[in-house]
Amino acid sequence: MEKQNSQKNLQKTDPEIFHWIQQESQRQKEGLELIASENYTSPAVCETQGSLLTNKYAEGYPGKRYYGGCKYIDECENLAIERLKKLFKANFANVQPHSGSQANMAVFLAELKVGDKIMGLDLSHGGHLTHGSPVNFSGFLFESVFYRLNLKNQRLDFNQIEDQVKKEKPKLIIAGYSAYPREIDFKSFREISDRHGVLFLTDIAHIAGLIAGEVHSSPVPYADYITSTTHKTLRGPRGGIILCNEPAKAKKINSKIFPGIQGGPLEHVIAGKAVAFGEALRPSFKKYAKQIIKNAKTLEQIFHKENLQMVTGGTDNHLLLLDLSDRDVTGKTAEAMLEKAGLTVNKNTVPGEKLSPFVTSGIRLGTPALTTRGMKEQEMEQIALWIAQVIKNIENEALISKIRKDVQELCSQFPLYQG
Repeated sequence: MEKQNSQKNLQKTDPEIFHWIQQESQRQKEGLELIASENYTSPAVCETQGSLLTNKYAEGYPGKRYYGGCKYIDECENLAIERLKKLFKANFANVQPHSGSQANMAVFLAELKVGDKIMGLDLSHGGHLTHGSPVNFSGFLFESVFYRLNLKNQRLDFNQIEDQVKKEKPKLIIAGYSAYPREIDFKSFREISDRHGVLFLTDIAHIAGLIAGEVHSSPVPYADYITSTTHKTLRGPRGGIILCNEPAKAKKINSKIFPGIQGGPLEHVIAGKAVAFGEALRPSFKKYAKQIIKNAKTLEQIFHKENLQMVTGGTDNHLLLLDLSDRDVTGKTAEAMLEKAGLTVNKNTVPGEKLSPFVTSGIRLGTPALTTRGMKEQEMEQIALWIAQVIKNIENEALISKIRKDVQELCSQFPLYQG
């Protein structure tokens, strides 16, 4: 990858923050990032986010600002909008949400009244906090009910989902998940929504890059609204977006983002989004998305050989969810010991979870970041074996120490950034 900007000014002005950034840089360089929701931006995205665009206030939208001096800011935001629409083949795009959570909030407030009923996937089955969790705004502003996976095959069951819709009569149903390793059938959700007069939102935060890379079906022809983050598989800066196709819905969304829930947009981040969308429009991004899937399938194959249990038995996308409930090890312990070995994952609930969400019976892992780093099937085979060895020898500190040295050696062959 290209050379990063120097941080000499920061080193002089604030040596403490500079020190911790350097420590984090070392951690990223010497460890294998397997958290499914994390990735590495390009140096160009980093440079854009760290640019003087951060100085500019620009409340409103291009051509309709509440501040002067927005001529060039408008050009950057318009580029982000046009590139995003082209990337996902959508008629309308809002690039101002500060996060995926705020993108979802804007949709809820555009179409619902406080107390209306929403339906998403149960959090313990792979759903998301902002899809109705009682500890989140979506759960305490709106009445939340949930559909669940079929516990026999741990997959979406559209007969069960439709029965739940008939019973609960929600005003909005949500598809798109944080820990579901299979491709989503958006068309079936649309058909259920149409039959029962329910609005349909898809949150593609995890799979946006796979959709952009054309290795996962797109919800754009089917959903009323599409929300997403811009990091994860899309490999951009941390932020949110909203897509839709109808002008009336676009108008609602614009007003709910600003002045509804946000003030001035983060134009340095929006410009970083524009850079990332431009990168995702290149043919090389499709190759990248395909490699993400190949790498995930390689992990699946080795885990099968090592007799590690996976939710749904494997994956269609970028992530896998290991179910450790058949072993004498929790997700919390596995996460901690894998991190000691230089392998970063996160503990995660599994369908039918019996432990607390702070302990869990599973770990979630994914391949976007390792694929960005240039690793392919051969490296995935070795990484999967290391994961299996740690899980099967969870108290063997000597083995874990050896694996960490091996991990560092592998990482040295795939440098993150030059310089």
